[in-house]
Amino acid sequence: MHVHDLSPSPGATKNAKRVARGIGGKGGKTAGRGTKGQHSRGRGKVARGFEGGQMPLKQRVPKLKGFNNPFRIEYQGINLDVLEASELTEVTPETLHAHGLTHKGALIKVLGRGEITRAVHVKAHGFSRTAAEAITAAGGTVETLPLPYASGRPPAKGNQFTNR
Repeated sequence: MHVHDLSPSPGATKNAKRVARGIGGKGGKTAGRGTKGQHSRGRGKVARGFEGGQMPLKQRVPKLKGFNNPFRIEYQGINLDVLEASELTEVTPETLHAHGLTHKGALIKVLGRGEITRAVHVKAHGFSRTAAEAITAAGGTVETLPLPYASGRPPAKGNQFTNR
């Protein structure tokens, strides 16, 4: 047996109904489409989003202003008063997470609210100028950690429609 020998079983297929062949007999004239109107003509379909001439939703809704920068670097801020209250001598993102002060894997930036009165060794991804000055003035050290991605900006988040 070969592919050209294959055929459907007898009675499994039947010929399509031939419509619109004149006014004599069934399926003539309007071919079962009724009279007039959108569905009797052509494909009977309209463009996606067409609402019969009414102003479409995509045009009725106001446009959003501004845009979201896909390369924004999100830091989680930790203030000096939080470091003072934590009583840690060695501050890293891991120790802050272990004490429940930050989220796991967050980029940490130390901010200058409050005061610090003891020497603390702080490792973070960023420091405000006032925070760095306050830590070094109290006898501590400041170490800036490299960002987890190689190039100068983080990978974009979202999809192809993020800023449209």
